[in-house]
Amino acid sequence: MPHDGQTPPTQTAVILDDLLGLTAATLPPLTALLETATARVKALVTEGDRVSGALVEQHQTAAHGLAWVATYVQSLRQMQAWAEGLRDKGTFGETEQLILQIAFGEYLWQLYGGIQMNQGEMLRLQDLGLDQSDMRAMMEPAVVTLTQQGNTQAARTRLVELMQEHSANIITGASGLDDELEMIREQFRRYAVEKVEPFAHDWHLNDELIPLEVIDELAEMGVFGLTIPEEYGGFGLSKASMCVVSEELSRGYIGVGSLGTRSEIAAELILAGGTEAQKEKWLPQLASAETLPTAVFTEPNTGSDLGSLRTRAVKDGDDYKITGNKTWITHAARTHVMTLLARTDPETTDYKGLSMFLAEKTPGTDEAPFPTEGMTGGEIDVLGYRGMKEYELAFDNFHVKGENLLGGEEGKGFKQLMETFESARIQTAARAVGVGQSALDISMQYAQDRKQFGKPLIAFPRVSGKLAMMAVELTIARQLTYFSAFEKDEGRRCDVEAGMAKLLGARVAWAAADNGLQIHGGNGFALEYKISRVLCDARILNIFEGAAEIQAQVIARRLLN
Repeated sequence: MPHDGQTPPTQTAVILDDLLGLTAATLPPLTALLETATARVKALVTEGDRVSGALVEQHQTAAHGLAWVATYVQSLRQMQAWAEGLRDKGTFGETEQLILQIAFGEYLWQLYGGIQMNQGEMLRLQDLGLDQSDMRAMMEPAVVTLTQQGNTQAARTRLVELMQEHSANIITGASGLDDELEMIREQFRRYAVEKVEPFAHDWHLNDELIPLEVIDELAEMGVFGLTIPEEYGGFGLSKASMCVVSEELSRGYIGVGSLGTRSEIAAELILAGGTEAQKEKWLPQLASAETLPTAVFTEPNTGSDLGSLRTRAVKDGDDYKITGNKTWITHAARTHVMTLLARTDPETTDYKGLSMFLAEKTPGTDEAPFPTEGMTGGEIDVLGYRGMKEYELAFDNFHVKGENLLGGEEGKGFKQLMETFESARIQTAARAVGVGQSALDISMQYAQDRKQFGKPLIAFPRVSGKLAMMAVELTIARQLTYFSAFEKDEGRRCDVEAGMAKLLGARVAWAAADNGLQIHGGNGFALEYKISRVLCDARILNIFEGAAEIQAQVIARRLLN
């Protein structure tokens, strides 16, 4: 960032003086920048006195870029809140100070010079209609200091030194969570280290389903009923606890960390939209894992456009017959019930004619994966995320009991599904943090063990720098994810916050995996090395539960309306 014309002073200490004061002083100019950017983009997409969907699409880069700017601003706000909370507890140590300093130094620079929306798309403020005079709002002394002196080689090197000294710590730096949540983290970290990590790579290479014993053990630990209210057989814990569990299990293997996702979605659907009879019947079964669910929404020609689904549910007396095709259905063969979205009103072509069903089926076997009459399926071969397998399904007059129409009323399916998106995206953000942390764990160990030119790889600045940035960005994504979970736990609308956490978390996980493979060099390209699996697993995070472009669209529309 341009500075005041003076040569920046030589850095004599890694940690800047009055660091929390400096970082706090950047937030007002960032808020002003976001307000200006929002106003400029709104002017581009407004027709008359309303935001035009057609203009949002025409100016999609600007709209989605606004979402990324807002995500970065919110990220830095949450990093500030994290640091202040640690300071108040007396736990804001050198590691945490370095993470904060590097985070602000890097993200402030990116806000000014360009945000990497993905590997091939760089968003610059001029794309949002801002000019140099608008951008001067960022040229506050605190911003200049942090951009010039925050993310330095010395800071990154020192952070990695501390990471090596404290390698026994579960994560780099303090999480800021309370003792109860940290106890949950430790419990599931131990489980992942003992029962998941030693076997995950073989499950991946052999394209095997996660063993049923693992599902049984997780059920005993309460994973499937974590957030289901106690009155329905669950533990009634917070979404924040769900984040910690998902993060640590996904750190072991994304497939294991994702086992609870479908139960979370199904339970939320039933809690928000089900009848009391449906809650009493299904929730205890989901909580105990007696019943394993799968989500059956996507169709071959619709992708993210769920409103145009064509699978039809036709009344058959008191019951329904379902006909149509679904795709990308995770864990479909083993499960007992499908949360299935279908069109009950054939006169409609949009979301208004959709209904949600709790469609019962018989769990399959290797020999007969789909034994239930009226449905067939085939496996989709995938790069990663293999532990539950993906399937295409076909329904031909598949029978569903009338009592299993969610809520007992037709036409509510899309609304019911929308009510689950916040939790699903928060949980996916947590999975992303876990996958990214796995990449850091594996790469850190490799960089310490692998010798080149007479010294370990970690001694080379560009290697240690990659590791440092993994740790910093994982902390940012982690804090943004926890914030969205806390908002959900407080009963506040958090679709924007959840979308931001998922948007950033997925990019951070992919960057960590990609940089981790680079640290491994040619070995990283070999299937025998774990980082090759983590790279494949990380790639899906930017697609499922709403692709990055969909997340950005959701965030932008909320900011602009």
